[in-house]
Amino acid sequence: MATVMRCPTTYQEIRLMMNNDVLRSVRYMLDISDSKIVEITALTGFEVSKSDVIAFMKKDEEEGYLDCSDEIMAHFLDGLVYFKRGKDESRPPQAIDLPITNNIVLKKLRVAFELKEDDMHAILKSVDFPVSKPELSALFRKVGHTNYRACGDQLLRNFLKGLTLRVRG
Repeated sequence: MATVMRCPTTYQEIRLMMNNDVLRSVRYMLDISDSKIVEITALTGFEVSKSDVIAFMKKDEEEGYLDCSDEIMAHFLDGLVYFKRGKDESRPPQAIDLPITNNIVLKKLRVAFELKEDDMHAILKSVDFPVSKPELSALFRKVGHTNYRACGDQLLRNFLKGLTLRVRG
């Protein structure tokens, strides 16, 4: 069973972008099936059903829509890291970070796609959303650090859009 690590909740780090939106974006970006999402999530030892994944992909006004929980999103993002980079069996499983914030999503995507600072800047610039070096590094600081900055929905959406352009060509 995975260990859950609780992040201190402050007004600065409240998750705004819905997990379902992130899941849909990553699915489109990688052009993967619902079954593949189940497989990726299972890489962490966490099981999610294909019917749940189908419900996560529906628009929130559609019948059968289901909210993707922070726990499922955390396991999917960790599974994505394993899927893209490989899993080191010699290391114990990491604790999942809860609640999932936009900052955590950004960090996990950066790790999964092996992105450096210059890559991040190029991705954001490609969608006309340039961010300065100090602004970008502030997004990856620990909550409570003097220079910590919460990642807003607009930045995360633009990053996902730019990463999709980069991955899909």
